Amino acid sequence: MSRVLENPLASLDQLTCTPSQHDNIPEQLEDDLRNFGAELIQSAGILLKLPQVAMATAQVLFQRFFFMASLKNFDIIEIGMGALFLASKVEESTIRMTHLITVYDHLIRLAQKRSTSSPLDAFSQRAYDLKAKTITAEMYILKQLGFNVQVQLPYSLMINYLRILGLEDHESVPTRAWNYLNDSLRTILHVAYTPQVIAVTSIWLSCRDEHIKLPIDPGHEWWLLFDVKENDIKTAAARIRRLYYQPLDRENLPLTIQQVKDWIL
Repeated sequence: MSRVLENPLASLDQLTCTPSQHDNIPEQLEDDLRNFGAELIQSAGILLKLPQVAMATAQVLFQRFFFMASLKNFDIIEIGMGALFLASKVEESTIRMTHLITVYDHLIRLAQKRSTSSPLDAFSQRAYDLKAKTITAEMYILKQLGFNVQVQLPYSLMINYLRILGLEDHESVPTRAWNYLNDSLRTILHVAYTPQVIAVTSIWLSCRDEHIKLPIDPGHEWWLLFDVKENDIKTAAARIRRLYYQPLDRENLPLTIQQVKDWIL
């Protein structure tokens, strides 16, 4: 009987001081760059009509990579493109390189209010450079992750948990939980916690939004059914909620390696 590989999780030391923080990049800037990098992957995946599993896999690989490497040495654009290109192959939804770089260029111009500039010419030097960066980034990701691109996502777990709790057919809880799962991909949660924790956290947040009370008698709390600790739920929930209270200044984020170095100085 085949056994599903578990997601590799970051150690306490890695969570406490990431390679970027070791290079004097503030935690808030790192969070913002991770957030925006994952957002670009999602937006590009939608425009490229990729399935959600491919976009989510790319976002997890992207987040894992920056626990192995610093934002001072790798920028979120090249690693994002490399992660999406790699994930599309892992999930058997291969995309054309030309389409990927064209979509990314479009999204970056929109984010930085440069939509009036000319669209990417597929035969230009910039297009050639973006293709080369994507291929190089894909190899860097594979090397840094030890070629372990296994990603177990929490979507199916969440659906099963909702069924067990009798909430599968609720008018809004499943949709809210699904959205929380998608938003969690913009954080480090999928490198810090198991899919079980993230699935339960999305349900916990959704039930709070809808004022739904689930069994919380001492020793019989509902999350214990899924072998999840309350403290992990609350910590993970706080991470997700931070996304909504800290506006992302996309226009002024340092996206390239040189911009990050200049920002630090």
